[in-house]
Amino acid sequence: MSAKAEIRQERLLYLLSPIGLLLLWEIAIRAGLGDRRFVPAPSDIAERFYLLTISGELPWHVLVTMWRIVAGYLIGVIPGVALGLLMAMSRGVRITVDPLVAALFAIPKVALMPLILLAFGFGEASKIVVVAIGAFFPVIVNSYAGAANIEKIYIDVARNYGASRYIMFTRVVFFGALPMIFSGLRVALAISFIIGTAAEFVAAKSGIGYLIWTSWELLKVDAMFVGIVTIGLLGVVTSTVFLDVERVVIPWKWN
Repeated sequence: MSAKAEIRQERLLYLLSPIGLLLLWEIAIRAGLGDRRFVPAPSDIAERFYLLTISGELPWHVLVTMWRIVAGYLIGVIPGVALGLLMAMSRGVRITVDPLVAALFAIPKVALMPLILLAFGFGEASKIVVVAIGAFFPVIVNSYAGAANIEKIYIDVARNYGASRYIMFTRVVFFGALPMIFSGLRVALAISFIIGTAAEFVAAKSGIGYLIWTSWELLKVDAMFVGIVTIGLLGVVTSTVFLDVERVVIPWKWN
């Protein structure tokens, strides 16, 4: 089987479990195992999804949420990767940064929302900042772990050939840590969706989180489920794209 055929097969299998879950859900609701007023069937959700899409309301909320998540994600992961690698290369940086990471990582990022609102107001900046904070920590931890666990022989060989600190950082440490960095990036992406949506519950007038919260307040349960399902679909799509990028950037991991 060719590599492309294997990728197509993997993608198909990747989609089977969500599709199977939806079928079981539909069958259970139609069999009377749930109240459709509070737990709509997938067909009800699909109908509301269509109506919200053609009205333009759902695409607008999706665009707003994705803008906040992408902006916050990039702002958080870029310094996270750089600082994590520096922690592995420099004992001074590690001693300074590690206690702060250990202390701040445990704090629920949504709990910081009141402070962030005081500092950045109710505009777009506050939502982007809380997403950036959430994305930063898993990336810095994974980047450090990946760089710290590079086999010592690679470091020794680079030093024996007179590699400068810049070459050591960009050619040895960075590439050696890439598999763990990508693991952290995927975790950070999932956390960004969670935190970004949660922030929209209380401090936004648009976005998928806003759609979910207002639909719950108005008891529009099918619209609420549309928001939840949309977040899930975006998660599947972005995760699939991430896997494709990972195959290109670190092909040796998949061989």
